[in-house]
Amino acid sequence: MIAQAHARGFDIAGVTRPDAVPEAKTRLERFLADGAHGDMTWMATTAARRASPDALWPDVRSVIMLGMNYGPDEDPLAILARKERAAISTYAKGDDYHELIKSRLKQVARWLTENAGGDVKVFVDTAAVMEKPLAAKAGLGWQGKHTNLVSRQFGSWLFLGAIFTTLDLPPDGSEPDNCGSCRACLNICPTAAFPEPYRLDARRCISYLTIEHKGPIPREFRALMGNRIYGCDDCLAICPWNKFAVAGREAKLAARETLRAPKLAELARLDDVHFRTLFAKTSIKRTGRDRFVRNVLIAIGNSGDATLASEAERLLEDASPLVRGAAVWALSRLLPREKFTTLQKTDSDDAVNDEWAAALA
Repeated sequence: MIAQAHARGFDIAGVTRPDAVPEAKTRLERFLADGAHGDMTWMATTAARRASPDALWPDVRSVIMLGMNYGPDEDPLAILARKERAAISTYAKGDDYHELIKSRLKQVARWLTENAGGDVKVFVDTAAVMEKPLAAKAGLGWQGKHTNLVSRQFGSWLFLGAIFTTLDLPPDGSEPDNCGSCRACLNICPTAAFPEPYRLDARRCISYLTIEHKGPIPREFRALMGNRIYGCDDCLAICPWNKFAVAGREAKLAARETLRAPKLAELARLDDVHFRTLFAKTSIKRTGRDRFVRNVLIAIGNSGDATLASEAERLLEDASPLVRGAAVWALSRLLPREKFTTLQKTDSDDAVNDEWAAALA
């Protein structure tokens, strides 16, 4: 089976039992009780199924975890110094991994049933499956202090997929935690999203804020976001185990040239049609144009480049109050107060009026 997985683009695979992570339920309950999931209400509504694979599918006897390397071919942190350009998370610069990996999983699962029998189900990220702890138990790596999977061979850069099967397969040994005393991932986080090692407060995470959060970005985090407009790779990229990582071999997951370092000015001009065209077949498309441009405006406000003020000023007339509010904040950062006050107007949306009031306070 391992050979079949490799032939279909997976770089690593392992087997574990559905009951291999008994502590997952307690950890999830604490995460939800703390409210650390923020707007991700689906995590609470699926908690019972998420806590254990056999709660999701009672017939499962073995879980096959597979990983596909998507290692970058450049330093993901280098773009952070180019303030007039947009920093996009490595995983989102290529084609959406969900469909690609699901298709490949189905191929491996089909081979398994044809050669060994049993029933199967495949899952990629969007289902109520706790992929990272299961992958750790299957020997693909370990969960680092940033809660993400770390691999000896591939560092931080593995997409995960799962095959549930009714077959009783021999489990692989788990990988020990090799983080040691290192705190690099915790220390680099711009928003202090880790209250302690191995715990994440998603409400403070830039990936959550730029992708999942639906409303205005909380003011306390805006300046800390820098030019990160979709996701954040800081805690992944800084991991010392990346010294063993290699660039991914799947061409469809490779970064598109147009998304390596796009100009903030150009992204701010995207209407819905052009947004959908530019981000066709990517994960970014699901966020929608308004939230995306909100993020771009935060980056414009952080750029320190007054020439970008005209892009934000134009968006004061945008149809979306989410965009208009972010434009107010960006302008308050780029323009002298005298010039900024001349632009003030009463808005039809209370949240936008609150932005004006906060900026002028």
